[in-house]
Amino acid sequence: MTELSQASLDQLFMSARSMNGWHDTPIALEKIHKLYDLVKLAPTSANCSPARFVFVQSLEKKKLLADCAMEGNKAKILAAPVTVIIGHDMNFATNLPKLFPHDSTAPSWFEDRNVKELTAFRNGTLQGGYLMLAARALGLDCGPMSGFDNTMVDSLFFEGTEIRSNFICGLGYGDPASLFPRSPRLDFAEAASLV
Repeated sequence: MTELSQASLDQLFMSARSMNGWHDTPIALEKIHKLYDLVKLAPTSANCSPARFVFVQSLEKKKLLADCAMEGNKAKILAAPVTVIIGHDMNFATNLPKLFPHDSTAPSWFEDRNVKELTAFRNGTLQGGYLMLAARALGLDCGPMSGFDNTMVDSLFFEGTEIRSNFICGLGYGDPASLFPRSPRLDFAEAASLV
């Protein structure tokens, strides 16, 4: 592999920001499919791929989602062209015969409820991170959010399933005027060590 150009690093990390406001420009359906096609290729434990994504774009569904959110997030959800709910399927192991076909014992690795929950949450979160990087790679901005009632979201969008919501993320073309100054980050010595 070769190192990405500085322009690519800027787009993914250095210049990229979490958006609070959006231009009223729709995202083409083809771009949403392309986004998922990138995300699905990124690594997860035993290729378990537990993340499930609901791309909320209709005003009716955005209003339902906004009603689940804290006051400061409601307008963001309504203004974003798409707000994706990133969830994880607690029944992910049923797909392992397809996703991890070279070991037929793989589903049994996740029979313990705690192992299953940790694996689904960890890998679903990873896939949510991949989604944001893939979106930025495709020229989209992101606005990740917590600050919503997971139980309400699960009952509205995942009823009758074993899918649990993790976080949500606005997608679209961000309005730079909505940005706050970039907050500080920890230096290497504060957050990392070499042993």
